[in-house]
Amino acid sequence: MGEVLLAKKMNKSKVIAETGAGQHGVALATCAALVGLECEIHMGEVDVKKEWPNVRRMQVLGATVVPATHGQKSLKEAVDSAFGAYMANPEDVLFCIGSVVGPHPFPMMVRDFQAIVGYEAKKQFAERSGTTPDYLMACIGGGCNSLGLFTAFLEDESVQMVGVEPAGRGLSMGEGHHSATLTLGKPAVIHGMKTITLLNEETGEPAAVHSCASGLDYPGVGPQHSFFKDLGRVTYETATDEEVIDAFFKLSRSEGIIPALESAHGLAYAIKLAPTLSKDTTILLNMSGRGDKDLDYVCDKYGDAYGIGKEGLFAGPPKHDAD
Repeated sequence: MGEVLLAKKMNKSKVIAETGAGQHGVALATCAALVGLECEIHMGEVDVKKEWPNVRRMQVLGATVVPATHGQKSLKEAVDSAFGAYMANPEDVLFCIGSVVGPHPFPMMVRDFQAIVGYEAKKQFAERSGTTPDYLMACIGGGCNSLGLFTAFLEDESVQMVGVEPAGRGLSMGEGHHSATLTLGKPAVIHGMKTITLLNEETGEPAAVHSCASGLDYPGVGPQHSFFKDLGRVTYETATDEEVIDAFFKLSRSEGIIPALESAHGLAYAIKLAPTLSKDTTILLNMSGRGDKDLDYVCDKYGDAYGIGKEGLFAGPPKHDAD
């Protein structure tokens, strides 16, 4: 909403953004419809197919969805495509970037808009417990939801902050099998920012990456996270696809909350860490998205292992032939 209001104040006629899982795209399309702006969302072709429910939501809200068909056809390519469209018409368009990435002032703007999450969480936690949490936990791709949570607590030295990156199929598998940028990356320039980046060893270009979560499938990270790693203020850990899917089902079947696969990365590490802590230790986890968008992918790819068979069910979605 902050970015759309800024576009309106700047007399822009159109907003453009990238999206991975489609959550930012849906949010921007919703706000653009509310204030009467055109909306164009760039999304990797792979993610268009994987996150089809969110594509339909964006289209219903009036947005144009542009598939990015080059490279890996995922989040990095969506950012490439959106930047290209923005640079072709910067007078009439505002790039409402979906994470704390890109050249200044984009990382600062997104951080400040997202920070309301942390300030509200800090206030609510204090009202319930009278203190601050011992741990903060959130997933890390570009890093917007985590930075939104962490910002309010930066001066609370007793609060330990943990960002959780995608280990994908396993860190030892090498390039194209994970997206653990802060864990294994090196300083480089990507999308107008100098930050830690996963690089191809031969070419020096951004490496191929993988995560079961489309919103984390990115070879860079917000520069503020690189800074916090250098300072030692935030600890960065990883979770594999297997751990994430297990956390996804555990939360769904114990609390009735279906988490986004992005958010389930933070959850997976919290599940791993919790048994090592005392019972009175508190963890505040940013459950940054809902998992409706991921259900088809999760059930098709992992359903058999969790008792979700296809026997007796229709093969694919219903055709809706009836009026």
